[in-house]
Amino acid sequence: MNTPENGSKNESANISAEISTTNSEKLKNSFTVSVIMESRPSQNQWVDEVWDAVGIVALSEPVISSGKNSDQINEIKVIEQGDIKQLIYSGMKVRLYKDECESYYHNLMSPEPGCFIIAREEDADGNDTGIPIPFLVSLSFDEAHAYLEGEATIYAVPIPPELYRWAEAYIVENYVAEKRIKRKRTDWKVDTREGIQQNKPQDSQQDKSSGN
Repeated sequence: MNTPENGSKNESANISAEISTTNSEKLKNSFTVSVIMESRPSQNQWVDEVWDAVGIVALSEPVISSGKNSDQINEIKVIEQGDIKQLIYSGMKVRLYKDECESYYHNLMSPEPGCFIIAREEDADGNDTGIPIPFLVSLSFDEAHAYLEGEATIYAVPIPPELYRWAEAYIVENYVAEKRIKRKRTDWKVDTREGIQQNKPQDSQQDKSSGN
């Protein structure tokens, strides 16, 4: 897998060895993170500011979590520097599910593994906020795409090393990638030649019968 850290081959081997001996009961399914949203002045005269997700920060070690999909944000910290404003949403959780392991696997194997921040421009009560508020962080392509089909906005950010190692261990413990079976290609040239040869005797007999 394409780890975001620059490590030696020996270090990667050690991590793999450690993962392979991990007891599945010790692997936790959630990780607490902070989501950083940032606004900048817009170049469009009809829009005052443009919001984007600039990253997430891993806050704690993995824990066993309930199956709830959305999170209750514990704190929102505001940082302003000139025209740039950042809102840091702490207390959100990244959760892993066994039935999403294939999507996690393809994410980590991609050239740029990432986290998907899913946000809506409304609060928990459904009131319009005018700014995107994150309510879910996922490592699954499929889950993010499902929300994209609705009214949610999806932001892709780089995955922190701590989350990468944790997700990698979870995948190794719970998922076996299916081997691709190469389909034998049909040699159309051979088939065509054989068809011609099979038809030749019939053509000859037809010519003889017509001559008689």
